[in-house]
This record gives sequence, C-alpha cells and structure tokens, in this order.
Amino acid sequence: MRSSYLARRIGTAIFTIVLIVIVNFGLFRMMPGSPERVLSRNPNVTPELIAATRARWGLDKPVIPDQFVRYLAATVQGDLGFSFRGRPVVDILAQRIWPTVILFGLGELVAIVIGLALGAYSGWRRGGPIDYLGNGVSLILYSTPYFLIGMALLLVFATGLGWFPTYGMMTAGATHAGPIDALVDFLAHIALPLTAVSIGLIGQYAIVMRASVVETLAEDYVTTARAMGLSDGRILRHHALPNALLPTVTLIAINLGYIIAGAITVEIVFNWPGLGTLTVEALSARDYGILQGIFLLLSVAVVLANLVADLVYGLLDPRVRA
Repeated sequence: MRSSYLARRIGTAIFTIVLIVIVNFGLFRMMPGSPERVLSRNPNVTPELIAATRARWGLDKPVIPDQFVRYLAATVQGDLGFSFRGRPVVDILAQRIWPTVILFGLGELVAIVIGLALGAYSGWRRGGPIDYLGNGVSLILYSTPYFLIGMALLLVFATGLGWFPTYGMMTAGATHAGPIDALVDFLAHIALPLTAVSIGLIGQYAIVMRASVVETLAEDYVTTARAMGLSDGRILRHHALPNALLPTVTLIAINLGYIIAGAITVEIVFNWPGLGTLTVEALSARDYGILQGIFLLLSVAVVLANLVADLVYGLLDPRVRA
C-alpha cells in the first residue's frame, strides 16, 4: 500500500476527529444546565467534588478560550468529567461498553456469515426460486426495525413459550454452581437479543452481496473463465466472490461503527445493560457528562471504522490506491 494513500486516509480521520471534539464541546455547552448543577442533584456528591469539577473544567472562567482549552487537555488525557452519579464518565462507559460489544460483535459475525452466504448464492442462482425467496426475505428483514424484531421474539419465545428470560444479562440474585452454570445462564439471556441483532443485519448483507455478485458475473473475466472451462464453483470462489466482497467491506465497517446507535432499541427491549440503555438513562436524567462521552465514543468509532474500511478497500482493490 502506498504511503501517500495511507497518510491521506489517516490525516483525514484525524482531522475529522478534531472537528468532532470541537462540536462535542460546543453542542453540550449550548444545552441548559451545567456540570455543577448536574452533580448537585445527587445528595451523595460532596461539595469538594463539585469544587474540584469547577476547578478542573474552569467553569468559573470564560467558555472561550479557558474552558475550551481545559476541555481539550482533559479529553486528550482520557478525562471526560463526572456523571451526576458522582463517578467518572470513563469508568461508567468502560463498565457498560462490554455488554454492547459482546452482543453486537457476535451479532455481526453471525449476520456476516449467513448474509454473505445467502446473498452470494442468490446472486449466483439469480432468477431461481431460492433467489426470489432469499431476496424477498432479505428485503423484509432489511426494512424491519430492530425493536420490532426484538418485540416479536420476546412475545413469542419469552412471554408466550417461556423458553428464554425476558430481560437482563444474567439472572438477578442467582448463585451459580460453577462457570458452566453461569455460561448457560448467560447464553439463555443473550439468545433472543443476539437473534434480533443478527436478523436485522442479515438482510442488509444479503441484498448488497447479491447485487455485487450479479454485477460481477457480467464482467469479462468471468466470461473468459467460463470459456476456459472452469467449474462454476471455482469461478465463484476465485473470481466472483473476491471482487463482489468489495462493497460489503464498507457496509460491515459502517455497521461496526454504528454499534452503539443500533444498540439503543435492542437493549431497551431486552433491558440489556449496555451503552444503549445507558444512553436512555442519561437522556432521562439529563446527564450531559454521560451523553457527551457517548457522543464522542460513537463518533470516533464511526470515523475509525471508515478508516479501516478505506485501508482494507485499498488492499483489496489497487485501483483505489491510484
């Protein structure tokens, strides 16, 4: 990969992150209230903590440049301030991010495998009954919101049949005999939300992959491979799929970047203790510290995911680097 291409992509990502940090500062400074007022709502927060917060962020000084400079310095050091709960925002985000990463990471893996396989087969056998059925199901799944899929699964398999728990990540107050017992309890709780996430993503990947395969099959090199007598399986594996995968790289990267945004609806339906439920809790409590941290985390995740997509795209397709 050319160093100039790599430098351009990284430079663009850094510039975008800097703009995000600036917007993050201005957006939450325009909202009513202040960190001091938020902290004062918690009776367990001491006056010393409020005074330390005022001094740390320069709240008694002008917004520009004093507060802005201190905000930049603190953000670079990983200090995102305090929640109204009296705890550092970074600690709260670190505690709630892993349930979201586990849920949506596994959901992405399942959706990528099934969606790409379904889309590739539908595109390869376009016009057949499997193609019509697969494309129709993919369109339905793609147009169905996450929360609707989750509610349907919850009503049928949790409330109706009683096969799975209705909320949470683990059974509240349960004592597990060992790690196997705890793992079984965790798998029972994650089954429905994981299915909801996977179903919601499968349709996207299947549609994009099918369109890419259909377009690739019309290329001259595929026609040449067929004229040389290569088998259909070899043409699909070695010629069609590697080129058809290119558009899905961007889609996968974008979905990874928007994990937090997609987490909100699914996690609320199943009361999953991740960043989605934390976002709703912070909105209800007007906890600007948490919201500012989540906004920054989500935005940086999207930028980094797109940077990875650009770099992978450059590796797969030399024309992009040129």
